[in-house]
Amino acid sequence: MKIGLALGSGSMKGLAHIGVIKVLVQEKIPVHLVAGTSIGALIGALFCCGINWDILEKLVYQLRKNHLIDITVPKKGLIEGRKIHELLKFMTQSKDFSDLLIPLAVTATDLEKGELVVIKEGIVADAVRASISIPGIFKPVIWQSKILVDGAVLERVPVSVAKEMGADIVIAVDVKGKKNSISVQVNNIFDVIIHAIDLLDDKAFFDCCADADVVIIPDLPNAGLFNIELAEEVIKAGEIAALKQVAVIKKFLAGEAVCKN
Repeated sequence: MKIGLALGSGSMKGLAHIGVIKVLVQEKIPVHLVAGTSIGALIGALFCCGINWDILEKLVYQLRKNHLIDITVPKKGLIEGRKIHELLKFMTQSKDFSDLLIPLAVTATDLEKGELVVIKEGIVADAVRASISIPGIFKPVIWQSKILVDGAVLERVPVSVAKEMGADIVIAVDVKGKKNSISVQVNNIFDVIIHAIDLLDDKAFFDCCADADVVIIPDLPNAGLFNIELAEEVIKAGEIAALKQVAVIKKFLAGEAVCKN
């Protein structure tokens, strides 16, 4: 029985994926494949590359905005993306998909055709850089003659991709799922774009996790694109949410019938 992990988008809120994966590892719940979108693609890639989670947490806590942002003259995006691409290559050791310990699929959106693109080959860091290309913020990536932006434009949590990869049980992690009643602070152009996208997402007429077997929805603070100072709180929220679903996941593994809520 194959367990697939579908990790969704959510900018800094996606650091909750670290907490979720920590719990799965601690509880010895096997993960046989991963599908990731945007920040979910980034965290999923690091997991599939075999990164040490303690080292990753320490690295996250030490990150600052200037490690990630390289402002460019706005033509196709406010951020060039070279800095974060170099960081991705360092963290993934420039690995190819064929080098990964666990099969990974990274999603992006073909901006011209409006189609979901699933990347399973080539350099992992290149695929992740495409998947995190939030429209208007990060400059799009050219891949195989396609102009690629954030995969979340079409599918916030890539449950369908995990199923296509052969998962019998899909654990979906939706870090945008719980709508916070507290007003969001909009302090800069990054906040404007991210919050506008979130509002459009809230109005979607479909449930991106409807076909998942287990859905983990962390209760998260309001966090902007680069609110790295909230990292510890966000990661902890992922752990708490995952722990609540451990018993359900283990029932699936034992072959017991489970009623989905």
